Amino acid sequence: MEKERLEKEIQLMEEKALAKIAHDPFRQGFHLTPLSGWMNDPNGLCFYKGNYHVFHQHSPLDPNRGNIFWGHFTSPDLIHWKKQPTFLYPVDSWDKDGVYSGSALACEDGLYLYYTGNVKHDGDYDYVYEGRGHNVGLAVTKDGIMPDSNACILENCDYPNDLSCHVRDPKVWQMDGKYYMVLGARTRQDEGKLLIFESDDRLHWWFVNDIRTEQSMGYMWECPDIFCVDGQWIVMTSPQGMEPHDDIGQNVYSCGYFPLYGDFRGDYELGAYHEADMGFDYYAPQTFEAPDGRRIVIGWMGMPDAEYINPTTENLWQQCLSIPRQLRFQDEKLFATPIDELKALRKDEMPVSCDGAVEWNRPKLCELVFENHGEMLDITIDACVHISYRAGKVTLSLSGPAAAGRTERFVNIPNLEKIQMFIDASSIEVFYNEGAYVMSTRFYPEQPSNIEIRGNGCGACYELMPMDIQWKE
Repeated sequence: MEKERLEKEIQLMEEKALAKIAHDPFRQGFHLTPLSGWMNDPNGLCFYKGNYHVFHQHSPLDPNRGNIFWGHFTSPDLIHWKKQPTFLYPVDSWDKDGVYSGSALACEDGLYLYYTGNVKHDGDYDYVYEGRGHNVGLAVTKDGIMPDSNACILENCDYPNDLSCHVRDPKVWQMDGKYYMVLGARTRQDEGKLLIFESDDRLHWWFVNDIRTEQSMGYMWECPDIFCVDGQWIVMTSPQGMEPHDDIGQNVYSCGYFPLYGDFRGDYELGAYHEADMGFDYYAPQTFEAPDGRRIVIGWMGMPDAEYINPTTENLWQQCLSIPRQLRFQDEKLFATPIDELKALRKDEMPVSCDGAVEWNRPKLCELVFENHGEMLDITIDACVHISYRAGKVTLSLSGPAAAGRTERFVNIPNLEKIQMFIDASSIEVFYNEGAYVMSTRFYPEQPSNIEIRGNGCGACYELMPMDIQWKE
């Protein structure tokens, strides 16, 4: 059977990739990466039966992105991880051309995984307005590891008739005794919007509303999420085709959020749009609620259709996920900060004090926390990544081979007070002013060298231990 054949091919590919890990300078230490192949959107984020579950888009046989499966990691504490068997295969009639993004609903009788089943029909089609099936599949698992059932529950004919064939990425949650699903969509007039569906039983769904802006904001809204944090409802999505303005929309595609006022099922208003991350590599974020009530978000550290690259394919893998970030709502915007669990990775602490200039050799994996006391600041990592603050503007620029094609991004920050930076083997995530702004990027230094700060302030640099990841039984 096709699934058995694919299982054997994946096993062989993973064995080849596993043999390369020890000599791979870019294999991440505290970010989830695929053992082999391509990784993109995080899916099915949840806590179920004592473990956090991170499913993800995965092309295990091709680091340059082939047909899409669902990969899977579990963890009891977001620090110690275990790679689980491939969860979904593109082998059914409703998902034969890829099991695309979706979400998890953790229930007492099982874990319900809703996903997009992609089908490209044979024929001369554009696959935007004709010829594509974007179905909603539902896989149910009792043990959280292997699916017990899988079925198609929504097809193109179940969506409003003004839509193109691009309807995808179901995010499902429970509230008020009902179940709700939001889907990203592209209309036949090339306007992005979100669709709201309701259900009594998790199986049968009906359309109740759509979420859109008065003025068109891109032709497709991908990877939607609707959630409440600190009493405020948030609509998060990744718009494609949005017109850039000021520091918004510098990447090929955006990803961000609107505060939502009113009821997503009826009358509502959307507040101002904010980007979730202003760097080069962050897309398709998804949130979930931790057992202690925290709202945590994880994004894909990549960007679709970007010109820059990731030179890890020679080691048979590409892409990674962001570190988990805790969300809070304050001053009409979301703040995203690294989860506290990451403090357990801190090893050695070096105090940092700067009154003009300071430089030190950095560990390969490290965290920098720095309070800025001046009106200007420059931080340089390995002579190839430069962060500059001038006149209310922070610029992140990369240069040389380590940039792999990345150039410059900026964000307007009126008063830069604090920076928290996580540097892994091939990525940097920078949090400004307690997470009011974030900039993330991949980078590929030949070897870690130094950090140089020019300005005025103080803080600490921590060497970080790698996460514990169990790749094989």
